[in-house]
Amino acid sequence: MRFLHTSDWHLGRSFHQVGLLGAQARFVDHLVETVHAEHVDAVLVSGDVYDRALPSPDTVDLLSHAVTRLIDAGAAVVLSSGNHDSAIRLGFASDLLARSGLHIRTAAHSIGVPVLVGDVAVYPLPYLEPAVAAEPLQATERSHAGVLRAAMSRVDADRALRGGRSVVMAHAFVTGGATSDSERDISVGGVSAVHPRVFAGTDYVALGHLHGRQRVSETVRYSGSPLALSFSEATQTKGSWLVEVGESGVQVEAVDAPVERPLAVLRGDLDALLVDPAHTAAERAWCQVTLTDAVRPLGAMEQLRRRFPHTLVLQFDPQGAPVSVRSYAQRTTAESDLDVCCSFLSHVRGGHGPTQDEQAVLASAVEAVRVDRAGHEDEGQLPLSLPSAREGAA
Repeated sequence: MRFLHTSDWHLGRSFHQVGLLGAQARFVDHLVETVHAEHVDAVLVSGDVYDRALPSPDTVDLLSHAVTRLIDAGAAVVLSSGNHDSAIRLGFASDLLARSGLHIRTAAHSIGVPVLVGDVAVYPLPYLEPAVAAEPLQATERSHAGVLRAAMSRVDADRALRGGRSVVMAHAFVTGGATSDSERDISVGGVSAVHPRVFAGTDYVALGHLHGRQRVSETVRYSGSPLALSFSEATQTKGSWLVEVGESGVQVEAVDAPVERPLAVLRGDLDALLVDPAHTAAERAWCQVTLTDAVRPLGAMEQLRRRFPHTLVLQFDPQGAPVSVRSYAQRTTAESDLDVCCSFLSHVRGGHGPTQDEQAVLASAVEAVRVDRAGHEDEGQLPLSLPSAREGAA
């Protein structure tokens, strides 16, 4: 049997306010092509199908079209819920949908009941939040390791009766996996990792949750997310695993996903970045730029986008900038109100003080505030009329 192991589609996600739905639709096109070309028997999605519990209508429509096309291409589809999914919503009408080849597992009662793909038993485990799953699974420990052990005891019991080869799908942080910035923390009491030996006896373990495609062992793997979801994933190759489970064992092959737009992480002085030919490839990439100029350049983003039009993140890490040893109060004690305003503007601009025109505007504003305050507080104000001598004598 041939399986395409994927996970963490995060349908509906945006990347630094750039919508990814179009790129996700093209990933579905790639999956359908792979199912046809590789004669895939089942597509496995190990959790985080959606990016949020309440996906938008367009996002739901994309998933509907995706599973329909994959089934029409000849593959069964097996979905399990992740920590981003609403288990109840994702699992709606799952018993009915299973009759058409779409198998959705989101509830504790389905654990240990396999999806049969030919002669291979596939056991999808939904994301198991320890505080919720420990009691129904009768776990002896309210932790990620505890609930997964309890879930696997049900799998083991069914496997012992059924025999044959098996695949387990799980959405968890398994020891040996490398994290990135885009995964949601699922730790309980500071502990989130589960040892891979909890899956002992399984021919292949199709993991989800970590967004980098990686191998914990030969038969325990993360497919990772099909698209980059943070700049910490700039060096990762996205895709899925093509897994063949047969009499001779398990064969695994990487299938790379199409790259909608590459990522680039740039660092340096602005002037150097704008002319360095080494960054030519970054001109079509989503860019995260860290400027190291000692004084923050004015209009830095505008200048960067002339060469790197897809810059999304701009950070500053000034190198060699003078550091004042005086406190803010010490620096401003002897300064006039206008000087304080000018100093503040210089500070927020990374060393660029006000222009003459800006200083004139600030001076006018400071003077208007002074006059207004004096009027309210009756400071130095002349009365409209003075009392007469007779009134004063009274």
